Formats: sequence, C-alpha cells, structure tokens
Amino acid sequence: MKRFEIYEPAMCCSTGVCGVDVDPVLAQFAADLQWLAEQGVEVLRYNLSQQPQAFAANPAVVKEMEAGIERLPVVTVDGQVVSTGVYPSRDQLRQRLEHGAAAGQRVVAIPVVEAGGCKPGSGCC
Repeated sequence: MKRFEIYEPAMCCSTGVCGVDVDPVLAQFAADLQWLAEQGVEVLRYNLSQQPQAFAANPAVVKEMEAGIERLPVVTVDGQVVSTGVYPSRDQLRQRLEHGAAAGQRVVAIPVVEAGGCKPGSGCC
C-alpha cells in the first residue's frame, strides 16, 4: 500500500477549508485526497500549526523548510519527496500512484496566492 503524506503550512483548521471564502484549490485537493484514500492509499495530512512534531521528525521535510517556508506544502510518497510548493492535481497524484515516487518526477512550483481562503497571513486565522 502506498503512503502519501502532505506537510502543509500553518492554517487555522486542519484542512485549510475554512472561513467565508473557501480556497477552491484546497477544496479540490481535499476531494483528491479522498479519492486517493478510496483507491486504498494511506493518506496522512499534517498542518504545521497543529502537528509541528511531524515536520521535525522528517529530515526531508526539515531540509525543504530550511530552503524556505514557501516550499510547503511538501508531498511525500512512501517517504520520498515528490512535490513542493504546490498542491498537486489529481492527475499528478494519479501519476505518483501508478508509477511511484521512484519514477524520478517531482512537482515543484511556487504556490499561487489566490484571493480568499485560509492561507498563512490571510487574516482568517
């Protein structure tokens, strides 16, 4: 069984889907993670403000954060970093599920800050 772990920036709630202006990217990502779970994948999601010990316990995540907090979210598959700085699409998650992290593909991008939602410094927290 594959194991996806998502290490997210500090948000006011566990999913980031809160407040009056829900971020559509986070809402879609939550649905995509549910889809992964339905495929039999173990999905673990960590919020920096609520589970800092999970971040500190993972050397790969610590290394990414040392490069800059904008590297969050960090997504790992079976312990290997496959994505930083962006929430992967369902297609990208599917590729990791079908081909595994060993394929050497990595999604890296600077996150796009959209209006609304519950992002660090957005004021909803």
